[in-house]
Amino acid sequence: MDNFKGALFDLDGVLVDTAKYHYLAWKRFAEQLGFEFTEADNERLKGVSRTRSLEIVLEVGGITLTEEEKLRLAEEKNERYLQYIRRMDEAELLPGAKEYLHKLRARGIKIALGSASKNAAFILDRVGIARLFDAIVDGTKVSRAKPDPEVFVVGCKELGLEPADCVVFEDAEAGVQAALAAGMRVVGIGRADILRAANLVVRGLDELVG
Repeated sequence: MDNFKGALFDLDGVLVDTAKYHYLAWKRFAEQLGFEFTEADNERLKGVSRTRSLEIVLEVGGITLTEEEKLRLAEEKNERYLQYIRRMDEAELLPGAKEYLHKLRARGIKIALGSASKNAAFILDRVGIARLFDAIVDGTKVSRAKPDPEVFVVGCKELGLEPADCVVFEDAEAGVQAALAAGMRVVGIGRADILRAANLVVRGLDELVG
C-alpha cells in the first residue's frame, strides 16, 4: 500500500470526529418529534447523504412528514449541527491525522478530500488542515452519495491521476464500496469485521505515521 501517487480521505471518522455532533443534532431532532434516537441507530447514518440520513431517522421513529416539513426540520437540524462545528479547533483532529497528511506531502503524494459533507471545507479550515489538500470534493460538488463512486472519481480527476494510482482512506462500509467501485485501493479506518472488503484495515491514521 506504499506505492501510490494520490490519497483521498473521507472526513468524518477518518480525520475528525464530527459524527458525534451529527448524532447530538439528530437526537434533538428526534426528541422534537417524540421518539428516541440512539447511538446504535446513528451507526446507520455513516457515509450516507444528508437527505438519506433524514429518511433513516424518520424510519427509526416511524414518522411520515410532508416534503415541506422535512425541509424545515432538516434545516433546523443542520443549523444545530453548525452551532457545534463552529466551535471546533485543531484539538478535534483524530490521532495521527495531521502527522500522516504531512508525511504524505513530504513524499510528494497529492491529497484530496472525498466527503458527502457540505460543510467539509469549513471544517478543514476550523481544524487547521485545509492547506494540506490539493483538492476538496464534497457535497457541494457531487450529487450522488456513497456507495456511488462519484465523489472519488471526481477527486481523482481533480488530482490529475488515474484510479489505480490512488488510495482511499475510509471508515464507512459504503465508502469502502464506493472506492472499490471507482477502481481504487482502500485503507479502512476502524473495525476489520465491518470494513473487511478494504485492502488494509487500521485502527486509525496514527498507526500509519511511524
